[in-house]
Amino acid sequence: MGKLQLLSATLAIFLSAIAIPTTFVDAVAVGSVVTPAFFNRILSQAGTGCKGKTFYTRAALLTAARAYPRFGNLDTALWSKREIAAFFAHVTHETGRVCVGADFCYVEEIARNTYCSPSSQYPCAPGKKYYGRGPIQLTWNYNYGACGKANNFDGLKNPDIVAKNAVIAWKTGLWFWMKSVRPVVKQGFGATIRRVNGGECNGGSPAAVAARVKYYRAYCRSFGITPGPNISC
Repeated sequence: MGKLQLLSATLAIFLSAIAIPTTFVDAVAVGSVVTPAFFNRILSQAGTGCKGKTFYTRAALLTAARAYPRFGNLDTALWSKREIAAFFAHVTHETGRVCVGADFCYVEEIARNTYCSPSSQYPCAPGKKYYGRGPIQLTWNYNYGACGKANNFDGLKNPDIVAKNAVIAWKTGLWFWMKSVRPVVKQGFGATIRRVNGGECNGGSPAAVAARVKYYRAYCRSFGITPGPNISC
């Protein structure tokens, strides 16, 4: 091999080693999609008696999202926006639209059961309950324990903090999303329903599924995108 060929080959290897990854180049910033107008339009659906109306803020969401930089950051802007639309569709449903006709209403579940499952890794603390709290309604001691560990709060001894600190509340939603839902986002919105509440699928609760799909379609329209395939379950 001549010197020129050797130099060319070496340069090619060097450039391939430092090449910018092709993934995430078309990703979008969450704040540029979740604009004040978009967020406030959802928040305005909450009645004056809804705790979530003043608890869930866009600023708290964007602060929480810094801990999860891959959220809303898929390989294209289209799928990134679909993910954000899907997340908000589930948040809308979980925080009360179906039950009370208001988005972002619930911060805590009304039926405050204990939700304690035997666990050596995440044992329930005396007197504590692990019912749904936050935008995705984090539930069960093992989820509070694992989520707290990932986000630097004691979810077992102090589960109530999820309903008191809006940044932590949004972090619990993003933690669950990235851990359990994100892997199936590109399979379609229907797959995300199965991950959030699979009991609604396959005829379990057609009305709930239809509601989630309705919100997802609406948010996709707000973002100027198509909803993609397989949107129901």
